[in-house]
Amino acid sequence: MSEFTHFNPQGRARMVDITEKQETARVATARSSIIVNKEIYEKIKENKMKKGDVLAVAQVAGIMAAKNTSDWIPMCHPLQLKGVDITFDWKTEERFELLITVQVKTKGSTGVEMEALTAASATALTVYDMCKAVDKGLVIGQTYLQEKSGGKSGDYTREEE
Repeated sequence: MSEFTHFNPQGRARMVDITEKQETARVATARSSIIVNKEIYEKIKENKMKKGDVLAVAQVAGIMAAKNTSDWIPMCHPLQLKGVDITFDWKTEERFELLITVQVKTKGSTGVEMEALTAASATALTVYDMCKAVDKGLVIGQTYLQEKSGGKSGDYTREEE
């Protein structure tokens, strides 16, 4: 089982020992999206949702999720994050799709990919929660790692499909 780093010699789950790993600057960017209807798009843009400023609440939820990823994902190490930035863009040609981009940074012995992915997911889920009273048919889109840098495995950039 040596190729699986999250298993001990008995084949049982373990948290990987990162004691000997070099501390480096690490950055990960993840993306997600949510498709809304025109009414919700307009209410978000005009800040007229009854629950409040959807993007501000979603942004805070995403940051909190990044900071607490190790509480959600069992084998993640608790990390001291150095920065979390969440941005939003609207894609409105064919439908009303909110694009969510999360960048997480740290300097440490393990990467921040899971923190970025968790933040992107929580941000999209929070938008859903804030808007579900208007329409429960919202669709959360693909969530994926866009790029990462730092660490032994080197840099990664997702190939566009």
